[in-house]
Amino acid sequence: MLSGYWESVITFAGINVLMGLSLYVPMSAGLISLGQAGFMAIGAYLSAYLTKLGVPFPLAMAAGALAAGIVGLIVGAPALRIRGIYIMILTLGFGEIVRVFFLNFTPTGGALGYSGIQPLTEFYWVLTACAIALVAVWRLRHSRMGRAMIAIHEDDLAAEAMGINLMTVKLFAFSFGAVIAGVAGAFYAHQTLYIDAQQFDFARSATTFLYVVLGGPANPLGPVLGAVLVTILPETLRVVQDWRMTFFGGLLVIAAIWRPDGLLKPLHSYR
Repeated sequence: MLSGYWESVITFAGINVLMGLSLYVPMSAGLISLGQAGFMAIGAYLSAYLTKLGVPFPLAMAAGALAAGIVGLIVGAPALRIRGIYIMILTLGFGEIVRVFFLNFTPTGGALGYSGIQPLTEFYWVLTACAIALVAVWRLRHSRMGRAMIAIHEDDLAAEAMGINLMTVKLFAFSFGAVIAGVAGAFYAHQTLYIDAQQFDFARSATTFLYVVLGGPANPLGPVLGAVLVTILPETLRVVQDWRMTFFGGLLVIAAIWRPDGLLKPLHSYR
C-alpha cells in the first residue's frame, strides 16, 4: 500500500500527465499553445463550483471539460489565419485573459481564491483518466484525423493542397487538447481543495510545455515520461534539501544537450 504522501505525489503526477497530453494534441498539428493553464482553470473552477451546488463530481468534471473544449474552439478560430510564434502569442494572451477573469470573478472568490472544495479526487481515478487519454491520443495518431494533423505539422500548405481541411483539423486539435486540460483542472481543484488565479498563470503553461519537450514532442509517450519525471524527480531529491532544485535544473540541462529531440525517440511509423 502507498503512503498518503506518495499517493498524493502520484495523483499530481497523473494530473500533470493529462496536462502534457493536452498540449501534445495541438502540437501534433503544429500548434504550440502557451495557454493550457487557461483551459485547466476553466475545468477547475467550473467543476468546483458545480460540486458545491450538489452536482455529482463526474458530471461536474464533464461540464468543466466541455466548457474548456468550447472555449478551445473559440481560441482556435483565430489560429486558422496565423502560424508559428504568433499562435504562441495568441494563446499566451488567452491564458492571461482567463487568469485575470477569475482574479476578478466574485462568485468564485476573486482575488481571495476559491476554498471549501470537496476532496473528491481519487488517485486511481486519475490513473484511469490518464490511461484513457493516452489510448485516445495513441489511436488518434493512427487515425485519419491524426495523419492529417501530422501532415499539417510538417507543411500546412502542402496538406491543404492535398485536400486536408485545415479549419476542421486545427479546431479539433485545439478543442480536444482543451477538453483533456479541463479534466486535469477538475482533478486538480478537488485534490488541492483551494484554487486561485495565480495557480493558473504562465508558469503552469510553461511547465506543461516542458513536459512535452523533455519527454519527446513526436511521441505520445513523451508527455507522460516528461510529466512523471518533472513531478517525481524533485521529490526524490529532497534528501539534498535546498540543493534539490539545483540538481533538478542541472539534470534538465544535461537532458537538453544529450537528447535535444526529447528523451523518447520520434515515431516515424504510423501503421
